[in-house]
Amino acid sequence: MTTPSRHPIAFDFFVEIAVIDQLVSAEMARVLPDGVSMASFSLLNHLLGKGGSDSPVRLAQALQVTKGAITAMLKRLEARGLVVLSADPRDGRGKIVSLTPDGLRARNDAVAALDPLLATFLAAFPEPDLAGALPLLKRVRLDLNRRRYGG
Repeated sequence: MTTPSRHPIAFDFFVEIAVIDQLVSAEMARVLPDGVSMASFSLLNHLLGKGGSDSPVRLAQALQVTKGAITAMLKRLEARGLVVLSADPRDGRGKIVSLTPDGLRARNDAVAALDPLLATFLAAFPEPDLAGALPLLKRVRLDLNRRRYGG
């Protein structure tokens, strides 16, 4: 790929990541169980990684969505019994979002639905190859995250 950027390797690197993100998201969305969107899967997965709960503000930041978008998503997930919102004991104005047992089950069902896609992927890209790429990808993610928060 040829680009007028003064930094063609970095430009091409980010373009590849962006295209991969679009393709992976489309593939995952295609196989997720009914009622589980990519956005809701990301939220449920994030909550699990945070020990089962987090604040709506931090969720919006992590998923890079607006306050209105996270509020709407949380209302849908709460109506389905996948999360519960409660008062934040440390901040009377704040809320805490917690994963429910049904939310954990929905997340795990989604992961199980991804297994055939992952198996096909692993047939083309063996685990040692992927493991070798992970340290670089993690460093890129951490650097971009630091920049996002000005640190």
